[in-house]
Amino acid sequence: MADESWSVPTPVQEVAAGVVEPPSQFVLQEQDRPGSQLATDMPEPIPMIDLSRLTEDDEAAKLQSALQSWGLFLITNHGIEESLMDAVMGASRDFFHQPLEEKQKYNVVLSKDQTLDWHDRLFIRVDPEDERNLAFWPKHPESFRDILHEYASKTKTITRKILRAMARVLELDEDYFISQIGGDKAPALARFNYYPPCPRPELVFGARPHSDGGALTILLVANGVGGLQVQRDGIWYAVPSKPHTLVVNLADSMEIMNNGIFKSPVHRVVTNSEQERLSLAMFYGVQGHKMLEPAAGLLDEKRPARYRKIKAFDYIVGLREHFSKGKRFIETLKI
Repeated sequence: MADESWSVPTPVQEVAAGVVEPPSQFVLQEQDRPGSQLATDMPEPIPMIDLSRLTEDDEAAKLQSALQSWGLFLITNHGIEESLMDAVMGASRDFFHQPLEEKQKYNVVLSKDQTLDWHDRLFIRVDPEDERNLAFWPKHPESFRDILHEYASKTKTITRKILRAMARVLELDEDYFISQIGGDKAPALARFNYYPPCPRPELVFGARPHSDGGALTILLVANGVGGLQVQRDGIWYAVPSKPHTLVVNLADSMEIMNNGIFKSPVHRVVTNSEQERLSLAMFYGVQGHKMLEPAAGLLDEKRPARYRKIKAFDYIVGLREHFSKGKRFIETLKI
């Protein structure tokens, strides 16, 4: 007998087309709503890192400061052509504007009694390349696969550059973090996000507060549409969005490996009532069998380990369980 507590939900895009109020499964408890926790402008400009100069001391120092103060930053001169960025966002828009029956081939199954976020999404595994399952890669639009392949290869290069720079500023071997996540076997997921306009944006989240579980996340937003917010010291701040500029944030596994010197930020996405928002998040993770633990080179008598070690696979399992309860799994590992 089928379990009736699970279903394939109607895409939010379809729901949004015919309502003046969000359905109840999207509406948050009053104390959790974005309207009760409004974001403010950042007290200082968000750090902007020139990736082409990351081997130079002054730019590396800016990276270090950004990771210590915010856990995220913008990057320019990253080597991805604006035409490719526009193409990958165009392919995303074409996918989400396809007929319902085509999109539902790639939908996820959710519990009927969970509160839903106001977005549709498409998950695709991109790395390791020999583990890609093209059956889960959309066939339409026809250019989708080639565009994503090219974009993913570029963001992988960016990830390697950032991980090497982080290792250097921490005075570790520059390939330390690349090795720890699994080298060329490290997993990477592409998540395409579509946030339709919401008639009551103060009642819902596009994406509820969370931190990412892997190593790094690279975010591209179409047309510079805002909505991303980051939390620091209990206060929410709006992250400026600029066309053709990538947002990079640290994730939990890296916070553990650098012993909390750099933080994995809690962030969220709010909706708006006027325009759609499209984004692509590239999640760079850690091989499941790898052990997450503070780097030995960062520990001494004055700086003991701040986190218990855990296998990467077990961390992701714990992350998902705690996220469903509105809690952070990384907090349970602190010593």
